[in-house]
Amino acid sequence: MIYLFVISLFFLFYIYFGYYFLLLLINLFKKNDLKNVQKNYLPFISIIIASYNEEKIIADKIKNTMTLNYPKDKLEIIIFSDASTDRNEIVKEYQDRGVTLLRIEGRRGKTYCQNEAVGMAKGEIIFFSDANGIYRKDSIGKIIRNFSQPEVGCVVGELQYIDKAISENGVDEVGENIYWKYETSIKKLESKVSSLIGANGAIYAIRKELYVPLPDYAISDFIEPIEIFKKGYKVIYEPEAIAYESLSNDPIEIYRRRVRIVTRTVYSLLFDKSFFDLFNPFKYGFFSIQLFSHKILRWFTGLFMMLIFFTNIFLLKEGLIYHTLFLFQILFYLLAIFGFISETYITGKTLKLACIIFYFCLSSIAMLAGIINVILGNEIITWETNR
Repeated sequence: MIYLFVISLFFLFYIYFGYYFLLLLINLFKKNDLKNVQKNYLPFISIIIASYNEEKIIADKIKNTMTLNYPKDKLEIIIFSDASTDRNEIVKEYQDRGVTLLRIEGRRGKTYCQNEAVGMAKGEIIFFSDANGIYRKDSIGKIIRNFSQPEVGCVVGELQYIDKAISENGVDEVGENIYWKYETSIKKLESKVSSLIGANGAIYAIRKELYVPLPDYAISDFIEPIEIFKKGYKVIYEPEAIAYESLSNDPIEIYRRRVRIVTRTVYSLLFDKSFFDLFNPFKYGFFSIQLFSHKILRWFTGLFMMLIFFTNIFLLKEGLIYHTLFLFQILFYLLAIFGFISETYITGKTLKLACIIFYFCLSSIAMLAGIINVILGNEIITWETNR
């Protein structure tokens, strides 16, 4: 029982602290081998925007995309609609200004639609964006300059949550913001050390020639960067390319989104023929350790937390240290419950620490639910819009 407790505690510490400090340590001795960036590199690009029932925000997204600081004669905008039931006419109003609507019937899911959109895209560089991701005006140029280096195959921008969402004191907004700052710092380090582990759907770009059509169940913004890395190209992070996004402050929606992401990501990995090869450090170097540490182990956070809690109960008779650790866990979960209550039933200011802990617990449960989905054979291909 002691061994199970110690091993679970070790993994939990390693996932959120040990791995981060390992990246910091390696980064101290890692030289930057990407230096020849050409700011005047201006290839023809295609911006592909995913949408499903986005009539409330799609016009703002189109206007934002059309006003980005990039030559208009070197840019095309493709918006795919995955059998939307709302007003597609909004997109059609912009067709005479270089905006193309690709309507897909039958609710095939984001990855299928993306495959179709890339097939018709004319750009040398393909940008992928969600309908609710608003770009800073210079974001395109910040990403494109990196492609002037032939060894770069994919560039991922930075997703930030807007202040309006955070100022409402929603527990998930606070928790999500803290979590994303932590994730951002890891992405920066991973990019310098080896390669990013996946992208974010709001803002990333790849060379069209490297695009790999994926099966419907695959989550493209995770698998595409891995496929590009496997081909010998670099997947890097560009922190100056900013996309802004606001999330729902509904805990149920946050939970469902996390379950969907993990379910699709696990399916994507398991059905990759080179799945086990990815964890071979002799073939892929430190990337294998990154994938195992950043993704695989983290998905089991909820399991490690449960093992620590229940084994701790059986170890209470072993001494004061186990009593102390158990009391700490009780306090931790009480704060999580308070965070849930304050978000659901109390208006006004909330205790930020409780909000963060609640989000952490919610995320951990959702990731474990995603694993269980895969074990039970439950696929999630389509997505719902909640604005």
